[in-house]
Amino acid sequence: MITIKNLDVIFNRGTPDENHALKNINLKINRGDFITVIGSNGAGKSTLYNAIAGTIFPTSGHIYLDEEKREITFDREYKRARYIGRIFQNPLLGTAGKMSLEDNMMICSKKGWKGLRISLNGKMRAYFKEQLKVLGMGLETRMNDNVSQFSGGQRQALTLLMAVMSKPSLLLLDEHTAALDPSNADAIMRLTRRFADEYGLTVMMITHNMKHALEYGNRLLMMDAGEIILDISGKEKAGLTMDDIVERFRAIKKKELSNDQMVLQ
Repeated sequence: MITIKNLDVIFNRGTPDENHALKNINLKINRGDFITVIGSNGAGKSTLYNAIAGTIFPTSGHIYLDEEKREITFDREYKRARYIGRIFQNPLLGTAGKMSLEDNMMICSKKGWKGLRISLNGKMRAYFKEQLKVLGMGLETRMNDNVSQFSGGQRQALTLLMAVMSKPSLLLLDEHTAALDPSNADAIMRLTRRFADEYGLTVMMITHNMKHALEYGNRLLMMDAGEIILDISGKEKAGLTMDDIVERFRAIKKKELSNDQMVLQ
């Protein structure tokens, strides 16, 4: 799927503010993986996502697609957006608030503006309504409403649906429930699991919610100080507890892991 080799990211290199944000990252993301990513603030989680998505370029190292058949290390973000979807913490970032729900979905479906009104016909509207029913929020009855009228939970659910509809090879979830109340967060996580299973998605999910990190996915990564210090999958991951994570962190880093560091929930 995606292979990362010897990846380093250094900000402000050669200055007093130098920050070695990623250190010799080696990672293979397999097709169908659902990877939860944990670590304290500043561990390098979002920097890793930015490097994968093309938002930043690495100082050294390589990123490959499709079993290393194609190197994408320095492909621009807009090129990678064709096959990498990303959902952020802020529910307002994934939709165009001043546009109608049906126009948001049309842009997602067409991946652009060309022929927007011409293509927006009865058949497409019926398809969008069927997709929206899956959310269980009644949005299929509000096709002409501007998205700015929706709640944060509704907008994040819509963002997730549109990301899935664009059929990404990899979906990056960057704390996509952190800004929601517990009820909406649980609803979005149920949808995330459902879409991942039904569409066979490859997912990476950054979370500070340890319940979600342990409950969801087949694989768990823990980052600290720009490094991946744990990569646990399969049966080992299924039986993992928070105490196990704390103990392994202590054994690897020779220091304690506090609740404040991880913002555990």
